[in-house]
Amino acid sequence: MVDILHRVGIRSSVAEVYGALTTTEGLAGWWTTNTRSEGDNLDRVLRFRFSAGGFDMKVLELDPGKRVLWEVVDGPEEWIGTQVDWGLDQADDYAVVLFKHQGWKEPVEFMHHCSTKWALYLMSLKSLVETGKGAPDPHDVKIDNWN
Repeated sequence: MVDILHRVGIRSSVAEVYGALTTTEGLAGWWTTNTRSEGDNLDRVLRFRFSAGGFDMKVLELDPGKRVLWEVVDGPEEWIGTQVDWGLDQADDYAVVLFKHQGWKEPVEFMHHCSTKWALYLMSLKSLVETGKGAPDPHDVKIDNWN
């Protein structure tokens, strides 16, 4: 198994970042404007739709200010069964996000694409929290034919 790993510091509190990761409005502000949620607790399914397709994530863990964990239950074959793990910590004026998209079976070319896109979306999350304006799909930077 292989993982995508990123770290970003966001000038804010972990509570603000946690809100951007756990509310439909927050998620739509940095990842994709076409975001829906069934419910607002554990085991709910988050539905993210992009011009190139979509993903459904089941919320496995919500630890306010510390961690958010999702499992991919529908989407591209390479993603199904993987987990998206958001570790949060406060370091002075920064909320530090330790991001993991874990459990990839092998480092296929699509994984390289997804790693780059995750980095772009993490910058979108940073921008949303710090300035109030992110760059979610369809306003994100397109990097290739997969978008």
